[in-house]
Amino acid sequence: MHKAILTSGATAMLLHTGLALAEPVADPQTEVVGAAGAPATVGAVIVTGTRASGLKAENSASPIQVLDAASLQRTGQPDLIQAIAQNIPSFTAQAFGGDTANLTLSARLRGLSPNNTLVLVNGKRRHGTANLAVLGGPYQGGAAADLNYIPVAAIDHIEVLQDGAAAQYGTDAIAGVVNIILKSNNQGLSGNVNGGRYGDGGGNTGDGTANIGFTPVANAFVSLTAESRYHGYSDRGGIDPRVLDPANLASQPLLQVPGYPYLNKISGDAQYHLHTLALNAGYDIDDDTALYAFATAGRKHARAHENYRMPSRLPAVYPLGFDPKETMKETDYAATAGARGKIGGAWQWELSTTYGRDEAKIGVEDSANVSLYKDTGATPTSFAAGEFVASQWTNNFDVSREVQMGWDKPSTLALGLEHRVDRYEIVAGDPASRYKEGSQSYPGFSLTDAGKYSRNNKAVYANFISFPMSGLTVDLAARYEHFSDFGNAKVGKLTSRYDVTPTFAVRGTYSNGFRAPTLAEQYYSATNVSPTSAFVQLAPNSAGARLVGIDGLKPEASTNLSAGLVLNPASNVSVTLDAYQIKIRDRIVGSGALYGSGGAVNSPAVVAAILANGNVLDPTVSETGINIFSNAVNTRSCGVELVATVNSNYGDLGRVDWSLAANYNQVRVTKINQAPAQLVPQSLLDKTAISNLETASPRTRVNLGALWSLGPWTVNLREAIYGKAYNYESPDGGTYFKNEVKTTAITDLELSYKVNNHWTISAGANNLFNQYPDQVNADLLATYRADLNNAAVTLYPSFSPFGINGGYYYARASFKF
Repeated sequence: MHKAILTSGATAMLLHTGLALAEPVADPQTEVVGAAGAPATVGAVIVTGTRASGLKAENSASPIQVLDAASLQRTGQPDLIQAIAQNIPSFTAQAFGGDTANLTLSARLRGLSPNNTLVLVNGKRRHGTANLAVLGGPYQGGAAADLNYIPVAAIDHIEVLQDGAAAQYGTDAIAGVVNIILKSNNQGLSGNVNGGRYGDGGGNTGDGTANIGFTPVANAFVSLTAESRYHGYSDRGGIDPRVLDPANLASQPLLQVPGYPYLNKISGDAQYHLHTLALNAGYDIDDDTALYAFATAGRKHARAHENYRMPSRLPAVYPLGFDPKETMKETDYAATAGARGKIGGAWQWELSTTYGRDEAKIGVEDSANVSLYKDTGATPTSFAAGEFVASQWTNNFDVSREVQMGWDKPSTLALGLEHRVDRYEIVAGDPASRYKEGSQSYPGFSLTDAGKYSRNNKAVYANFISFPMSGLTVDLAARYEHFSDFGNAKVGKLTSRYDVTPTFAVRGTYSNGFRAPTLAEQYYSATNVSPTSAFVQLAPNSAGARLVGIDGLKPEASTNLSAGLVLNPASNVSVTLDAYQIKIRDRIVGSGALYGSGGAVNSPAVVAAILANGNVLDPTVSETGINIFSNAVNTRSCGVELVATVNSNYGDLGRVDWSLAANYNQVRVTKINQAPAQLVPQSLLDKTAISNLETASPRTRVNLGALWSLGPWTVNLREAIYGKAYNYESPDGGTYFKNEVKTTAITDLELSYKVNNHWTISAGANNLFNQYPDQVNADLLATYRADLNNAAVTLYPSFSPFGINGGYYYARASFKF
């Protein structure tokens, strides 16, 4: 078999958009060195951020970090988002979300929106989730790819490009690119079984996964992976003040049921069952032509507790009150097929097509529709609240060749075409879920919420990589795109690196970029409720939005600058230091809470917008209002990233791979673009919304790691230091309180023993010393309690970068045959 198909590094290169056949290279599985607590970079051949073949991470002109399969596995939890976040300091994972966002957690790079990071699989664009993160917080608006539908056991390595790359890859790549390279093994069986739970209860987790590779016919490989995972509820909430109120106890004595007074369980992890499959396959027709295909498929059943409803809400059906649950049945799949080869002895070509689809059916259990019961004498207790559907179809044709120009090395010229179709749909809930105010805890999508939307875009790009003199690399990229709904976009990128000596290099990048709003950001519409409030999420292009001064969305525009140093003073030492600045104009963000009633300040236009949108709100709530996405601000992100690794051999005492990975990132709102007069005296962005952009993620994050190996024993120790993070929160849009998570050090530890050539057992802890974030502002909690507001249940800030559950302890058995 042609070696380029057998080796995963070469296969990955060939699968990369715009990259054609490359010379055989060594397998990254044997070259990558996984230093604990930091990316494995030494010797790793990369395919992301460059179209030159055979390039290693330490020789890259752009900052790129590589995670091998062992580094992902040693994080303990079988969660790909957490596995990347624990290794890449600038990659921050969401620990908790509100409403359906708690069923699909996301992550963000360099403090920007999850939508500003492009996810690739084998170099091909990955579709986004249909489950938009709607409620306020640093992840608001996120609809990026759900990484947990890709089994960790299917992954050979991950390349994280921390640089603007819109000119190379198109929209979404403002903050960077995560490229997941799948295994391409043609033999062997491997996998693991693991389980764990939080030390203080809940979060019971069990996971089993296996990968098998085989050769179905000559000159072909198939790599198959399956995974099944369960994760249980956790509860880290306080006591709902409504159930302690003497007046409520006197009028509703049945409150004191088993579990009292901890009846509101909304503050904690959702429960889910997740089953996933992955396939990677290739076939060599001859030495110059090959076919390939890869696919993933998964199904998730998830449910999350919502706010407790008191016995007085519907005593005829729930005399003891009720604990409604939000549910999601989600199906996600993606498939890519392609061919590549050589023509004319010089030109290399690749043709591929990728289709991905995510469908989320939202339901409500243990609930009721109060108005329906009052009007008809009956109500269901479970509802189909509606569906989200998102799909993406991408087609690529790419050619490239080497060009002899008499310079230090041959140049590379790459050209390509791309066509993409995006679709998004909201399906209305069943009639009972949307009757009047709808089902309690999550009203079904109304007929005015429902709709089907689509967009297509066409792109052409060019990339020229040259080596004019010894040690100098110059990489130029340009891209032109036409969107059916936004018109044209032109972006470019200049990247350069100069190796001053064999051990010291400088590098830098200047680029501009863009991001078209996701269809979900443009068209999502629904009503978000609590026992005391009802807020309508208005679509930015709706009639209601125009009444508050918003008339649709336009693309974001960005300018990226970076400069860095690369040091390799010894064969076992690697250091990179990169500074960057990202300016985004017309950034798409969620508004603050805009009150129509019940706020410290209210706007008549908000009431008019709700009526124009056709919403019927619960008449018993005390607060009503709207939220909306808009191009509200310009922002500037400035930061520095440092990665250093040292590999030491101590003879009889074993080997230690030391690492330091650090990120400093400051985000500033430099301009507020929209201040609609219709909202006066309220502002589109309140203090909470601004703090979610600027300070809700820590500016500083440091990972210190040591991986010690001696014979069959391995010990992985990582110290993750999270800098201060804070936001502002208001009960009514009047007085704001500061919630702060102070600088915290989290210790992760794993001990492994290789029993024989086939079995390894491991035990470990994430957050060994059971650290918790600082609690929500005491004065804010006191205000909520005094007002009998269910929000007092939330004891820990949802933006905590290391979660709200304390320590997680686990054991794992791994096998390889």
